[in-house]
Amino acid sequence: MQSNIEKYKKDLEKLIGKGKSLQMSMQYECFPDKMEETLGEHAETVIEALPDFNKEYQTWYSESKVLIKQLLPDRLNDFIRHYEKPKSRKDIGYENYRIEDYLQGLEVTRGWEKEKVVGLDAALPHFHQQIAILNAVKSRFESSLFDIKQLVQADLFDSELSASQDLLKKGFIRASGAVAGVVLEKHLSQVIENHNISIRKKNPTISDFNDLLEKHDVLDTPSWRQIQRLGDIRNLCDHNKDREPSKEEAQELISGVEKITKTLF
Repeated sequence: MQSNIEKYKKDLEKLIGKGKSLQMSMQYECFPDKMEETLGEHAETVIEALPDFNKEYQTWYSESKVLIKQLLPDRLNDFIRHYEKPKSRKDIGYENYRIEDYLQGLEVTRGWEKEKVVGLDAALPHFHQQIAILNAVKSRFESSLFDIKQLVQADLFDSELSASQDLLKKGFIRASGAVAGVVLEKHLSQVIENHNISIRKKNPTISDFNDLLEKHDVLDTPSWRQIQRLGDIRNLCDHNKDREPSKEEAQELISGVEKITKTLF
C-alpha cells in the first residue's frame, strides 16, 4: 500500500508543476509580446499548451491549501493572503492588488486618458509567492528536521479504518463501530494538540474533545453536530445494550471518521 508520505510527495510535485504552467499562462496574458519574443520559434507550441488560468487556478488553489494546511500550517495564512482581497481596502494599487482581482479582470485607470494605475500584472508577484510557499513544503520533506509523526499516524488511521470496514462486511457491527470510534478519538486528541488547547480531564471523551474544539473556534456548529452524532453512534456500538447498532449506522460512523481525518487538522 502506498504510504501517505509518498502520496503527499506526488501530490506536491504535481501541484508545483501545475503552478509553473499557470504562472506562464498568467505571464502570457500580462505580457504576450514579450513572452512570444522570449520563446522565439517555440512560442506557438508552448502557448497553445498553456492552461486557462481563470478556469484552472481555483482547483489548484484549493488543492494547494489542503496540502499546506496539513504539512506547513504556519504558512497557510500567507498563502491565502496572496489570493484574497484585503477586507479593509479602500483604494486599489499595486501593494494591495490580489489574485482574486486578477480573476475578475480588474484594472484601474485614471482620468480621460485612461492612465494605468494598476493592471493584471500586479497579481504576478502574489502567484510567485504562492508557488514559493509550495516549494517550502517540498523543502520540508527533504529536511532532516521534518516531523513525520502525523503522516505516520495518518497511515495508521487509514489502516484501522480499512480494518473497521472489513469487520462491517463480515457482520461484526459493534466491533466495526468500536474501531472507527477509537480512530475518531485519537484524531480529535491530535487536533487538540495541534491547536495547543489544554484539557484538564484525565480521560477525555469524543464529546469533551468536540466541545473544546468548538469553544476555540476550530469547529463550526455543523461540524460539531456531525462529530456529536458520530460520537453517539460510537457509544451505541461500545456501551448501549438496549438495542443493536444497525449496519447503516456503523457505515455512517466509518465514512464520517474517514472524512474528518482528511479534513480536520
